Amino acid sequence: ERDIESYVVGGFVRDVLLGRDTADIDLAVAQDALNIAPEVAMALGGKYVLLDRVNRVGRVILVDKGATSPKFQLELDFSTFTGSIEQDLARRDFTIDAMAVNLSQLRKRPFIAQIIDPFHGLDDLRHGIVRVVAETAFVSDAARLLRAVRLAAELGFSIDKKTEALIRQDSHLLASVAGERVREELLRLLAVPGAGQFLTHLDELGLLAGLFPELVETKGVEQPKEHFWNVFEHSLKTVVAVDFLLRQGTWEYASEDILAAVPWSAVLAQHFGQEVSGGSNRRLLLKLAALLHDIRKPQTKTLDAGRMRFLGHAKEGAVIAASMLERLRFSSKEVKLVETEIHYHLRPMQMSNNDELPTRRAIYRYFRDTGEAGIDILFLSLADHLATRGPNLDLASFKEHARLVGYVIGQHFEQENIVHPPKLVDGYDIINIFSMSPGPKVGELLEAVREAQASGEVTTKEEALSFIREILASSRE
Repeated sequence: ERDIESYVVGGFVRDVLLGRDTADIDLAVAQDALNIAPEVAMALGGKYVLLDRVNRVGRVILVDKGATSPKFQLELDFSTFTGSIEQDLARRDFTIDAMAVNLSQLRKRPFIAQIIDPFHGLDDLRHGIVRVVAETAFVSDAARLLRAVRLAAELGFSIDKKTEALIRQDSHLLASVAGERVREELLRLLAVPGAGQFLTHLDELGLLAGLFPELVETKGVEQPKEHFWNVFEHSLKTVVAVDFLLRQGTWEYASEDILAAVPWSAVLAQHFGQEVSGGSNRRLLLKLAALLHDIRKPQTKTLDAGRMRFLGHAKEGAVIAASMLERLRFSSKEVKLVETEIHYHLRPMQMSNNDELPTRRAIYRYFRDTGEAGIDILFLSLADHLATRGPNLDLASFKEHARLVGYVIGQHFEQENIVHPPKLVDGYDIINIFSMSPGPKVGELLEAVREAQASGEVTTKEEALSFIREILASSRE
């Protein structure tokens, strides 16, 4: 209406040309975007968000308020440009993102609008290549280092050789990128099926060390003979195995028998798809836990009478991993989930002895300690098993491991009383009936009752009180 010079630019143009769905539209305007975006938000009934005051970038969020669920959301990002649109495109990251369409022309001739393409992005799009617009692209914005790998992964493209050389040259700049932006790019990369192979590419380009310097110490660290790979290689392979087990990727040593042995259902698929925080879900965070689960093996490695051990590596690794994710501005909920998964990643194989299935009491204790991470850890343990043995996998042993996991998951879903037994007595009952003072002992008695419930020893309040009497009597003897 105001005849403001404006263009659709960047990823939206690229995705339309590729036939990909997208809910993000980038618009370059020849006036102050921080004045235009709020007015657009008001006109369209959307919400305005300031993105960058210095560079004059604002966002308009439009949400479909219809009956559909989940509700559809569209994001319009308005950026300010001065000079010509060609000059604006010259400042962008990759040629396939440096294309534009004049909005005025698009409105008049929607099916024959001319694509402005000064850097031959269409050619690179046709050939499946990610190429920088300028050699200073990564110096201008180091987040583009990760974006190059992420874009190539999402689109199934390859990175131009000269661009790869620039990435290696400028990889040290990644340390200067704000944690929030690194987190977003990392999560989007992990969301691509087969993410493990792209982590290997990050390492080859020198970027994985920039993301997680602590991983460098795991390189070349030997493991006991049952391990096919060293600690670093094993960590990357565990991510690949997680993708495989969650039906998101392949395992190069797989047979149909491996996947057939692993429990799977629509309920489990929904579980791993649950959102944890903005942009993350259980599936993505399990891949992060897989990458970092052995992060403290180098520091805990010892040789005891010729036997290699890593005592305490899970507990220590959980603490280190939590600090690493906090550095990248992951939410407290995300950090807690990954920390718990790493802390207890060895626990599933400690739940039973002599190939027997775990008892009800053992299952109760497991979910008591692991909480919301319990099911995720079971799958991490299976991925760890695959990535330990590699091509030397003993199928019978793995099937037994998978049977245990399936049994524990089945008990979790089918018998809620094991995981969350109904309350038969509370602290007031114990204090009043047994003339006790408030304190830790009361809590210990309540926990003992819950364990007895989970194992089926106690089912009524009377039995619970009798159980407590027996404990107190034995403690006096």
